[in-house]
This record gives sequence, structure tokens and C-alpha cells, in this order.
Amino acid sequence: MPEIIYLIFVSGYFILSYLFLIGVKKKFNKIEENELPSVSVIIAARNEEKNIRNCLNSLAELDYPNDKLEIILVNDESTDNTEEIIKNFIADKPNFFLINVDKTNSKLIGKSKPLAEGIKNSNGEIIFITDADCVVQKDWIKSLASFYTKNVAMVNSFTNQKVDGIFSGIQAIDFIYLLFVAGGIANLGKPVSCIGNNISFRKSVYDELGGFENLEQSVTEDFLLLNEIRKLKKYKVIFVLNKESLVTTEPCKSFKELFNQKKRWAVGGTKTPFHGMLIIGWAFVTNFLTILIPLFFSPVYLYLFSFKLLIDLFALIMIHKELGITKQLKYFLAFFIYQLLYVIILPFVVLFNRKVNWKGRKY
Repeated sequence: MPEIIYLIFVSGYFILSYLFLIGVKKKFNKIEENELPSVSVIIAARNEEKNIRNCLNSLAELDYPNDKLEIILVNDESTDNTEEIIKNFIADKPNFFLINVDKTNSKLIGKSKPLAEGIKNSNGEIIFITDADCVVQKDWIKSLASFYTKNVAMVNSFTNQKVDGIFSGIQAIDFIYLLFVAGGIANLGKPVSCIGNNISFRKSVYDELGGFENLEQSVTEDFLLLNEIRKLKKYKVIFVLNKESLVTTEPCKSFKELFNQKKRWAVGGTKTPFHGMLIIGWAFVTNFLTILIPLFFSPVYLYLFSFKLLIDLFALIMIHKELGITKQLKYFLAFFIYQLLYVIILPFVVLFNRKVNWKGRKY
């Protein structure tokens, strides 16, 4: 009987993974280069003196028409040298601008506060957002901006992490896996989630929603914005899978930092729409049944376990090949175990404690 139940869930897991692959590899129409829109890149920075230089250097190398590009850096009450580093870097760069967040005049929380300030001061038709600990490709903007055909309101892409060992390796693969699922669902017309260090959206649609000030307060502003756009039911949200739009970020340095990141995402994810909850629930049960192998040690169960492992591996190989980052798949088995555990544990953590720690602030 346990084998039959596991067979049902692994089979459903296979079907979902197949559908996600179809979705994430979907091709979309592009506009001509002479039709490229004006763009504002917004980066919220809070105590990022260790990372901000690399981010700024990559932004300075962007290949996009100067008359259509502005880069707005928002200093979010940093207490280190972040502001000074930015000032020195942008001194001779007319397309770069620095804004300091007003400490009092906002009801917003978390990252949405500096982002809202940056967007309010922007002039671009399309808003691009990445993080201060990220490095972008030179064609990042051109690659994603070219997909803003009629009725496309949001274009997202993939984020990888720097890999220097097993701990960062499992985080990098996890990022890719989560975006594989999010991208697959979105491109099938049912967007659920995204990761806010590689997103873009039409400013006019953001204004139509009333901006972050008019939305429910959330510790995952990227997730919130995507789902508010989805609710309008008149715009497309798409994910692009290509090397040119890949962003690279820093991994969490400790288990505590990783735990806080996962918990913040999980708390924000409690607002996931019904179809998203079904997918999360299916993954939860499939992973839960997988860890019961020691209790039901039978050939059938082991075959099904191997099948699930191969499903994940095959999907990840396809995505990593497209992005040109297959070397990090040497940490796949460690990731597989890590994912099994956190997918099961995290819901119970959030059930009993929804307090979130982000950038030294608690919500």
C-alpha cells in the first residue's frame, strides 16, 4: 500500500516536472532593437560595503543605449561605508544616481521601502531590479527588455550563486531549481513566484496598482508584486531562460543566514494562490514519502526513489546547460538531500513562528 501511494505521488511529480520544463523552455516574441524601451535600474543597498563595488562595476559595463538608461542606487540607512563607496564610484557617471531613504515618511517595511523610493524618482518605462550583492551580465537589460511586447507587464529571469564549496553549491542549485518551477508555471500562464534580484516590470502597471504603498505590506515584495499583476488578469508575466540574462549573487555564509532567508520566503509564500499551494503540497508529500524509505525498504520503493532522483537531475541538467553552469551539478546529491529536508521542515517552522529577520531588522 505505501508503494502504491508513493507511485501516485512520484508519477504526479514527474508530470509536473515535465510541464515545468515545457513552460520554462517556451520561446517568446521580441521587439526590434530600435524599439527598446527606456529603463531604470533600481538597487536597494543596506550595509553592502563588501559587495557593492562588484555590483557597480557590472552595472557600469551594461550594453544599452545611454539615452535610455538610468541606474538608481538607494541607500537604505546603511551604517557602514556603502554610501561613500557609491558616491565615489558614480562621481563621473551621469547615468548613475544616489538616493538616501527618508527614515520617517513611509509606512513600508523591508526592501519595499527603498525600492518604492527609487521607483518614485525613476523615469524609465521599464523598471529593472537587482540586489547590491549581485553581478549582472553586460546584456542583462537588452536581453530582457527585448521581450516587452504588447501586454507583457513583467519579465523575470534566473539567478545563480557563486560556488566555492558544498554549502554554496547546494544553495546555487536550489536557486536554479526554485526558478525552474516558478518559470515553468509562469510561462504556462499561471505565475506564482519569482526572486527579486532578477526581475523587471512596466512602471505604468506598477503605477496602476498604486505602487508598493497601496499594496499589502510584505517581507517578500517581489512575490507580492507579481501576484498583484497576475490578479489584474490582463497582462502577461514571463520568465526568460538564457545565459545573457543570468544574474549571479552571493550565497548565504552561515546556516543561520540561510535559515532566515528560507523562512522569509516561506512566510511571504503563505499568500501563494491555490494552484501554487497545490504544487507546494504535492512536493511536500512526495518528499515526505521519500524520506520514509528506511521504514519501507522494498525494491519497488527504491525504484521509485531512484526515479524521483532522476527526475530532478534531468530537469536540472536541462536548465543548467541552457545557462552554461553545469559544473556546479557535482553537488547535486547534497542538494537532493538538503531539499528533501527543508521542504518538509520549513512549513512546520512557519506554522509556529512567522517572525522574520532581514538585514538586521525584525518583522
